[in-house]
Amino acid sequence: MLAHKAEDEGIICVEGIAGGPVHLDYNCIPSVVYTHPEVAWVGQTEEQLKEKNISYKIGKFPFAANSRAKTNNDQEGFVKAISDKETDRLLGVHIIGPNAGEMIAEATLALEYGASSEDIARLI
Repeated sequence: MLAHKAEDEGIICVEGIAGGPVHLDYNCIPSVVYTHPEVAWVGQTEEQLKEKNISYKIGKFPFAANSRAKTNNDQEGFVKAISDKETDRLLGVHIIGPNAGEMIAEATLALEYGASSEDIARLI
């Protein structure tokens, strides 16, 4: 599950030795469990945010309400997005359901670039 993380750490190590700039945000490394349904997440969990006393809000969408999931008869699961209550900046995304491993990449990109939940909601 963490081969992609190790690869990036190796690249950063070499770049650092060569005197170049280095950056790796461990918060923006996605995790995927290839089960059925798939499970994927990136960013922080509710428990981590509670420990840090960070106020947050949650948006949750069930796959049962998704037309593609209905058509494919694969409606188990949901997407949960957690954002900062004050700034609306995305803090974490958790997906349980079909193609979670592919979908988490978009959430990772949004998290890395500081998107808000409204930014994501406005995407088509």
